[in-house]
Amino acid sequence: MKKQKQPHRKSGRATGKSGPSGAVRSTAHGEGGDAAIRNPATVKSSAGKTSAAAERFRAGVRAPAFRIALVVFLAGVLTVAGSLAIPHEFAFFELGYLFTLSIYDLVLAMLGLSVAIGMAERRREVLSIAGAFLGVLAPVLLFFDPIFSAILQSPLGHELFLIAPIAVMLSGMVLWLPAFIRRFAAPVAAAVVSLSLSLFIGLDDFGIGIKEFAFTAVLAALWILVVPGMMLRPFRGAWLTIPARIIGSWLMVIAVIVTVSLYVPLAPDAPPLPEILDGPELAPLDPAVEDGLSEAPESFDSPAEGSTIPGPELGDNPLLGGGRNRQP
Repeated sequence: MKKQKQPHRKSGRATGKSGPSGAVRSTAHGEGGDAAIRNPATVKSSAGKTSAAAERFRAGVRAPAFRIALVVFLAGVLTVAGSLAIPHEFAFFELGYLFTLSIYDLVLAMLGLSVAIGMAERRREVLSIAGAFLGVLAPVLLFFDPIFSAILQSPLGHELFLIAPIAVMLSGMVLWLPAFIRRFAAPVAAAVVSLSLSLFIGLDDFGIGIKEFAFTAVLAALWILVVPGMMLRPFRGAWLTIPARIIGSWLMVIAVIVTVSLYVPLAPDAPPLPEILDGPELAPLDPAVEDGLSEAPESFDSPAEGSTIPGPELGDNPLLGGGRNRQP
């Protein structure tokens, strides 16, 4: 009998050959992997973050609040620049806002509070900071003499020079606090900064309460306190936390430096007095000699003829030669 040829059976390894179904499966797998990579819910690309930040920046620039604050800021800068650039005699109102800008430590403290205004979540927080600032500044300036006398008689009067560094320190600490604590601490810091500024203004308005000087000084303080913060508010967000803490750290360091400088004694700048040496005996010069009406004597031991100024009495003064020829 002849052996019948058995049909060849395909082994399991034959399934690995390429075919239409395999190609479809591999293509589908590749498309699924690319789709997973492109899914924004799983991975956010850096390009997407950059475009989102740029869009937020453009939206903030287009905000009406930012544009109004920017116009007010530029108007103040141009006013100050014009006062300093044009040679003229300063009026009292010019001296007022220039005086506020010259108090550098309090300017930094007000800028710190302005950052807190930019980070405020609600508008009433902004109003509370500005209200606390004006609520202390206005009464102190209006009734400066009795209030300042009461402060001098209190224990605060002996340490009054520390109020400005304390104001800078509080302004920096506010920027480190969480938002729910900052809304209560910021008005307190604003009140301390305002008290310090009011004392500076009250003591430097020439003692006669010039209204133009005080008004523009307060106006410049409000410009520093409110306008930068209003420019920052359209861009507020979580990104502002780290820069605000950096600014707060700088303010606290500056407050420590200012406090230490107040306790360090200053070295005298005046040169030492020269040593007094014995010189020739000089009689007082006759005014007639100075005017050329008479001739100067050849010797100053005796006055010139017709002079009413007597010669020097040596006496016992060793600086005038007295007692040199005296025998012991």
